Amino acid sequence: MDLSEGFIAVDWGTTNRRAYRIDPSGARGEEFEDGKGILSVAAGGFPEAIAEIRTRLGDLPLLLAGMIGSNRGWVEAKYVACPAGIGDLADALVWAGEREAIVPGVSYVGDGRGDVMRGEEVQLLGAVAGGQVPSRALVCHPGTHNKWVHVDKSRITSFRTVMTGELFNLLKQHSILADLLAGEAEAGDAFERGVTHALENADLPAELFAVRARVLLGEAQREDAPSYASGLLIGTDVRIGLSGLVPGDVFVMGRPELIRLYAAAIRSAGRKAIELDGEESFLTGIRTIAERIAN
Repeated sequence: MDLSEGFIAVDWGTTNRRAYRIDPSGARGEEFEDGKGILSVAAGGFPEAIAEIRTRLGDLPLLLAGMIGSNRGWVEAKYVACPAGIGDLADALVWAGEREAIVPGVSYVGDGRGDVMRGEEVQLLGAVAGGQVPSRALVCHPGTHNKWVHVDKSRITSFRTVMTGELFNLLKQHSILADLLAGEAEAGDAFERGVTHALENADLPAELFAVRARVLLGEAQREDAPSYASGLLIGTDVRIGLSGLVPGDVFVMGRPELIRLYAAAIRSAGRKAIELDGEESFLTGIRTIAERIAN
């Protein structure tokens, strides 16, 4: 694939996509984000969706990452097994056309369980390649399905997914707590109380019901419910993620609005949290892959 005139990098998720024009020097140019994730593309509609990206950003080769390579995406890109580094991703690219390559996800099997990721690996290994994350580290990647990732020798060696974001959305939309969780969760006193409770107690299902009971009995403020419930869920997530006793700082990567609550909870657990911009890390990762296939 000829990248001498630049390329288009696409982070294509389940519900949205982000595309960036990268010039021959590697500089970030025109970009866009929309709600056309893979689930919004009709069967057989990916060539048209790809053409739309080129109409907006130019007739250039594409490097695509994320759910576009899943079994519900355009062309399936099989997982690369741990331990996996940025070179392993570049070596396992799947070609959907002469000028379209899909980055594979990463899988883990061990400790009696299995796990998978798609999209996060480009951000995470991009941060390693760019020096924002050291060659040995614990990384927290908040999202609908939060990832706790162990990095060693600049490779992903193991990870664990926690469905915290999805659980919170289900509670907001379909549970008895839905009317209480309509507001935004904030990293204030109520959130801190929820985190502390979760770190000290293993009673999440019971304490979630207590969110409603305390409001009904006048023992808690209704407006505090979203933050307290979020604190319970994220505190439980952090308790799981830190259970491996990996020492040192925790690198929290993603969008600022997603990482701020996790960083606050990690600090409440007595660990230092270093916040990183996942978008910039994605671009570093995709540029590194592009450099490898161009040489």
